[in-house]
Amino acid sequence: MAQEITTATFDSIIANADKAVLVDFWATWCGPCRALGPIVEQVGDEMADRLDVYKCNVDDESDLAQRFRIMSIPTLILFKGGEPVHTMVGSMPKADLVAEIEAHL
Repeated sequence: MAQEITTATFDSIIANADKAVLVDFWATWCGPCRALGPIVEQVGDEMADRLDVYKCNVDDESDLAQRFRIMSIPTLILFKGGEPVHTMVGSMPKADLVAEIEAHL
């Protein structure tokens, strides 16, 4: 299950992660975000040994959205070693999401 990440918790979560972190930037009013959400949850559950998954509501956390230049949602950013290593924009099938994550783990 993906946990919420906020501006207040972001830096410590990313810096202290012992595995890769996937952050899903989304909003409640975004149809593609709602479609991708369950897929992100499934992937997080299936890859829990190698990946932590967090959700960031861009309406509530506009500072984080600006910091990472989120121009359209859903946007997923994969972090390794505290740094962003890959960004994915838009909804996608589960197999594509898994392949993109695997390529950067």
